Amino acid sequence: MGEQNCTTVMEFVLLGLADVPELRLLLFLVFLLIYGVTVLANLGMAALIQVSSQLHTPMYFFLSHLAFVDFCYSSVIVPKMLANTINDDKTISFPACRIQFFLFCTCVVTEVFLLAVMAYDRFVAICNPLLYMVIMSRKLQAELVSLCYLCASVCSLIHLCLAMEVQSYKSNVINHFFCDLPPLLSIACSDVTVNEVLLFIVATFNETLTVAIILTSYLLILITILRMRSAEGRRKAFSTCASHLAAITVFHGTILSIYCRPASGDIQEADKVATVFYTVVIPMLNPLIYSLRNKDVKEALRKCVSSRI
Repeated sequence: MGEQNCTTVMEFVLLGLADVPELRLLLFLVFLLIYGVTVLANLGMAALIQVSSQLHTPMYFFLSHLAFVDFCYSSVIVPKMLANTINDDKTISFPACRIQFFLFCTCVVTEVFLLAVMAYDRFVAICNPLLYMVIMSRKLQAELVSLCYLCASVCSLIHLCLAMEVQSYKSNVINHFFCDLPPLLSIACSDVTVNEVLLFIVATFNETLTVAIILTSYLLILITILRMRSAEGRRKAFSTCASHLAAITVFHGTILSIYCRPASGDIQEADKVATVFYTVVIPMLNPLIYSLRNKDVKEALRKCVSSRI
């Protein structure tokens, strides 16, 4: 690509998921419904955990932060996506694009580490129940959550600073529904090898570390469950672990397929569809999978509603 075809851009155009006029209204309504459920479920869960004293345990402390992160990164992406779905003007300013990427990356990496922390929490609770509250002290809870946010912010800031070094682009059209780093780098004029390699290394390291923690925790949990004498206890534990692992598999599977691979220089439609799962669908499913199926949550919700009547 010749230098004459490169230019400094002031705004980008987001192509979105599909440019089929007949599908615009349907997609808008579907994503609006999903986003509405996401906001209500996650904010409702976070609020319930705060006001209900019986939910003031380490597990629900981590769940409240998961709900907050899910609400945040869904809100960073979906409102703009909804607007672009029904509007012909699909532009986003250069600063807004960078801010969207930074916030999105921070939230997603935070969730990656939070899921690992929650798996460790379940390991301690099931395998060392007598020492659970001693090990998972308030200080350790605060330190683990703070570390999740700190690591995510540092990772995002590094990627953002390197992306800001790109001064010109071949086009201002981004083949995606939000400002993600791979599609942004694919239209850069300058050499972005460092950006792509660093993205691959950081994403792969984060995924390898957190998946190892999750798999090790659940393997030890499984061993403990198999040693239980109560069939009902084993059934309930298996049910809980299976639902958690299902959500984790979908979330990490999509991230692995998109970021933990060498850059191809092009964004496939399958990548955009896969991205929908962890940016739109998973934030809606997490409160349902991790919390609303829980008897303690149902009881806390019943008491909260009863006290308001």
